[in-house]
Amino acid sequence: MKAKLSIALTAILASSTTLFAQGGAPSAGILVKFQGGIGVDPVSNINVNPTTGALTVVKNIVRGVNPAGQIWVIADLRATVKVDGRITVDGRGLVFGGGNTVGISLVLPATPFNVFATLICETAAPFAQFSTKAVPLAADGDFRIDDVLSPLPPSSCDSPVLLIRESVGQTWFAAGIPKIGQ
Repeated sequence: MKAKLSIALTAILASSTTLFAQGGAPSAGILVKFQGGIGVDPVSNINVNPTTGALTVVKNIVRGVNPAGQIWVIADLRATVKVDGRITVDGRGLVFGGGNTVGISLVLPATPFNVFATLICETAAPFAQFSTKAVPLAADGDFRIDDVLSPLPPSSCDSPVLLIRESVGQTWFAAGIPKIGQ
């Protein structure tokens, strides 16, 4: 009886550990989910030299990716990345958060503006980037990505960062908030 109970408890513990490590049920095939988004603030910090008063601006570089030059905000972002690399991203209201263009995503007449998503799993350099193809950003700041990451991401992603980037300079405009306990 004790042996059967011990085997059953070991099996339950092993399957729970597997589910936790994969971030969800293995049958769902989900690597990571993001719910909500954060717009970029291009400045991470400003240091003042106490002797000279000189200012040093520290850019808000996230895992090796430079920020956009202006503040941006995003109303909503939801993304799902599957273990096979398939990714869906729904972004709503990605617009300027400052300057003369505050509250809009494009200054018309504008050339088409495209965005893409990048998943990064490492917390320290070197950072591997797994990205989608670019899609158009609508005038209201909405976009939808349904693609496969290239190259394919690893089978686990313990510290996921999802960046929404622009296709020309490849700077980041928004970041997804990882959904814990999917």
